[in-house]
Amino acid sequence: MKHSRWILPIIVISQFFCTSLWFASNAIISDLTSVFSLPQHAVGHLTSAVQFGFICGTFIFALLTIVDRFSPSRIFFISAVLGSFFNFALIYDKNTFISLLIFRFLTGFFLAGIYPVGMKIASDYFEKGLGKSLGFLVGALVLGTAFPHFLQGFSIELSWTTVLHSTSLIALLGGLLMVLFVKDGPYRTKNTKLDMSGFISVFTNKKFRAAAFGYFGHMWELYAFWTFIPIMLVGYKTLHPSTNINVSFWSFLIIGLGGFACILGGYLSTKYGAKKMASIALLLSCCCCLLSPLLFYTNSYIFLSFLVFWGLVVIADSPLFSTLVAKNAPSVNRGTALTIVNCLGFAITIVSIQLISFLLDKVHIQFLLTILAIGPIIGLSYLYKRNSEH
Repeated sequence: MKHSRWILPIIVISQFFCTSLWFASNAIISDLTSVFSLPQHAVGHLTSAVQFGFICGTFIFALLTIVDRFSPSRIFFISAVLGSFFNFALIYDKNTFISLLIFRFLTGFFLAGIYPVGMKIASDYFEKGLGKSLGFLVGALVLGTAFPHFLQGFSIELSWTTVLHSTSLIALLGGLLMVLFVKDGPYRTKNTKLDMSGFISVFTNKKFRAAAFGYFGHMWELYAFWTFIPIMLVGYKTLHPSTNINVSFWSFLIIGLGGFACILGGYLSTKYGAKKMASIALLLSCCCCLLSPLLFYTNSYIFLSFLVFWGLVVIADSPLFSTLVAKNAPSVNRGTALTIVNCLGFAITIVSIQLISFLLDKVHIQFLLTILAIGPIIGLSYLYKRNSEH
């Protein structure tokens, strides 16, 4: 297409800027805990509030088929503005734990107009090579997720509010870039009527269903792993007091490098197929879950290298499953299909995050993430049991 050379970079940059809102509170959790006297398990609850907001947002967007009926770029922009506002609201000095949860919920709600909508916009522009395009897009999500950890890791001398100022500002910029420079794509099929059954009817397709359940297994592991990376690093430091680990920097590195795995997976999918590459990544991350207890007894170089590898394979399959979902959804309901799959996938993340939060003071730290293997096992089983070659 005529504008394809600059359209994808703008979509990717906008996605990166806006998804920096996602883990903003995780990067500054120690400061929030101190300033607002939060309970011990605040990190799990605040993360789940974002996830729950995202779930509610995606459900409403899908139920009303908003993304298929209105301009995706405008939806993206409005969501970026409102998400930025509620992220910035964490700075309010009269906040309580409840108000922080509400603000994180609302931030998550409007992220529903950013992440799946960004994938919808990309699919409207890049019908061929969609796996590669979504690899870049999900890579941007990963870097955006890791960005608050980067700010915290390298801005030790600055106030924690700088992280919130920065993420809110660049999210606004991302929304502006999208609405000003990315119009409706040439492959967009507009749905002119409200179809409240659209988010259910897409599951009647066997191939779509198999891809969706593979994605659900992947999501059981992904966000719980990201959420508890700092906890794992601190746990390792506790077991090895002489170890000097910059928790924020390594959290950024472990999460952020996954963005490059998404891009590489996207390129490899053009040669070997999205299903095959997604299955390999899901199998490798499952092995990491099961082997993780042993790594706490190794030296810091092996431990950190293992977490970096896990960070690569845990996300590499995400754009590939989204590609399979998009390809097997009817074009008129593609936006709704991507949105409802995201909705259900993120609902699953709440269960796994809350389960690990519950087990945090009941299970020894090195065994904490082994339970995440359940998701990849089920995902792989469903993917191949359905014999869905895409």
